[in-house]
Amino acid sequence: MKSGQSFPLGATVYPDGVNFNIYSKSATAVDLLLFDAVNDPRPSHVIPLDRQKNRTFHYWHAFLTGIKPGQIYAYRAHGTNAPPRGLRFDADKILLDPYGKGIAMPARYDRDAAANPGDNTPYAMKSVVVETGAYNWEGDVPLKRPFSGTIIYEMHVRGFTFHPSSGVEPEKRGTYAGLIDKIPYLQDLGITAVELLPIFQFDETEAPKGLSNYWGYNPVSFFTPHTGYSSQQDAVGPLNEFRDMVKALHRAGIEVILDVVYNHTAESDHEGPTFCFRGLENDAYYILEQDRVHYANYSGTGNTLNANHSVVRRLILDSLRYWVEVMHVDGFRFDLASILARDETGQPLASPPILWEIETDPILAGTKLIAEAWDAAGLYQVGTFIGDRWKEWNGRFRDDVRSFFKGNQGVAEKLRARFFASPDLYGHQEREPEQSINFVTCHDGFTLNDLVSYDHKHNEANGEDNRDGHDDNLSWNCGVEGPSEDPNIQRLRNRQVKNFFTIQLLALGTPMLLMGDEMRRTQQGNNNAYCQDNEINWLDWNLLKRHSGLHRFVRQMIRLRLSLDVFKEDHELSLNQLLLMAQIDWHGVKLNQPDWSDHSHSLSFTVQGREELFHIIFNAFWEALEFELPPPPDDPQAKWRRIIDTDLETPDDICSMAQAPAVDRRTYIVQPRSVVLLARDLKQ
Repeated sequence: MKSGQSFPLGATVYPDGVNFNIYSKSATAVDLLLFDAVNDPRPSHVIPLDRQKNRTFHYWHAFLTGIKPGQIYAYRAHGTNAPPRGLRFDADKILLDPYGKGIAMPARYDRDAAANPGDNTPYAMKSVVVETGAYNWEGDVPLKRPFSGTIIYEMHVRGFTFHPSSGVEPEKRGTYAGLIDKIPYLQDLGITAVELLPIFQFDETEAPKGLSNYWGYNPVSFFTPHTGYSSQQDAVGPLNEFRDMVKALHRAGIEVILDVVYNHTAESDHEGPTFCFRGLENDAYYILEQDRVHYANYSGTGNTLNANHSVVRRLILDSLRYWVEVMHVDGFRFDLASILARDETGQPLASPPILWEIETDPILAGTKLIAEAWDAAGLYQVGTFIGDRWKEWNGRFRDDVRSFFKGNQGVAEKLRARFFASPDLYGHQEREPEQSINFVTCHDGFTLNDLVSYDHKHNEANGEDNRDGHDDNLSWNCGVEGPSEDPNIQRLRNRQVKNFFTIQLLALGTPMLLMGDEMRRTQQGNNNAYCQDNEINWLDWNLLKRHSGLHRFVRQMIRLRLSLDVFKEDHELSLNQLLLMAQIDWHGVKLNQPDWSDHSHSLSFTVQGREELFHIIFNAFWEALEFELPPPPDDPQAKWRRIIDTDLETPDDICSMAQAPAVDRRTYIVQPRSVVLLARDLKQ
């Protein structure tokens, strides 16, 4: 052993050995443990780090010659266990390397052993030395596609292919390799970016008894791909399989966005397990309550990372840089991003250091940054999130679009704003329209099928007597709660689903679709399926044939969107400038007489782009309405062509411009709860 050095953090491979380095300000002693195998009940070597030779400032380090990639290691930290002082050292507990690039899972892993008194060595996760540079990228680089040409598909790595109907080989189902096999499907659908639910290593056992943590919003490591999503279980297997997936997606023109959780960890509350952070420097890594014993819980999961502490800021930035430089990902969606705006006492900051550092970091300059601009403690920042380049999940778009098509009152004027990228939320910032990430459904809540099939949540399978999950879903079951074979109910539900897709894919902003909505995937009414690793969450590919008409509709809608001039390239116009240049005429059933009253359930408008002229009609009323049509301004004798009518059956519900039938009348009868899109006849 040599003294080693205090940079870089983690386990760094050199030709003659490995440098180990961790941060702990308050530890009185640190032991580096080496293991021959992950299931060994005790380490093969215990290496005490000398306070004089192996410590620089608050960094404990050592260089071990002869150590190679694949070496299993961990730490023990000695110090005061005094929760009222914010200190929780426990020398009995095996600690992961916060910067570890690989994790080994023991056969008898036990979360409780990390929370209860005593030695947990045989039952603990350990870190693995990984050589991250030994991979052939074959010239791959992040794609840097502009947001204006982006169609995001939020998906779960395991759930996408684990169902036997996926057609993926059994050993690859639910893995990064399995996702590679389904890339042609994503290409054909028209997806340009996948947004993967958390793939950082997480604790699958943090869930109600008999269930598992499926979503993965409880990270153990911020540098390690989740081993459970890999078909290769050797030390470097998950790392390389993830990179194989990224490389394959890039070859198909599809970007990779990671849903990242930098707001809390799997160590939970004051009674939770000690995996890493709390055992190294508890009061640095977490925001604590005034009593110093309990953890601030702005995440709703038991603890909250102290994101604006200097050490945690560096951890987050180093993690993001790693996923961009070493793993080639294209962007990040930040879970509960408003937590990153809180200071070390939990108060919101006017200018949060971590958010500005992420935004201005040169390594991250080309990556997509998306914020879920709220947290579990009520801090809601949609429209006011800090920064110049952050995009935001637009929760107002979701709520107002759902309300309109449900038939609620007082929504027509809100729909106008949502369709044009929410200038009431974002117009003051002079930002691009793509700042608004437009979604109707996401992993958290009903699927699109369930949004039109259930009035109430049905979360009994979660084991909490249906108390969990949101009660206000702005959903409507179309007359029957749950599945129905009534053809009229099915037709209405299918129409409503098409309505949602139409507005989402025509609206200004960046659309985000939920995995399986294009084939009406159901979660059986469960709107909080975080703990269901079963058919409630897995994508049943048999639905693709059953709902082939809807799949075709979505596929054509995406192609239509990407063909429109306003979405073809990244423009430099702000949202306000774009709206000022656009020629938009608002109507109701009568021309130039829009109805903005609370009782209005319809809206129509004509919009002139650089190359296209469209007339769009939304009718959320429960009766058919006859709308007057304006003559195209450049030629009063020209005819409109019907591109979309969601009331019609496939293939008439959506047509290409070349195949769209002409509309001979000067009025159009729009059926109940339908959307119609007309286009100028370009052949005239």
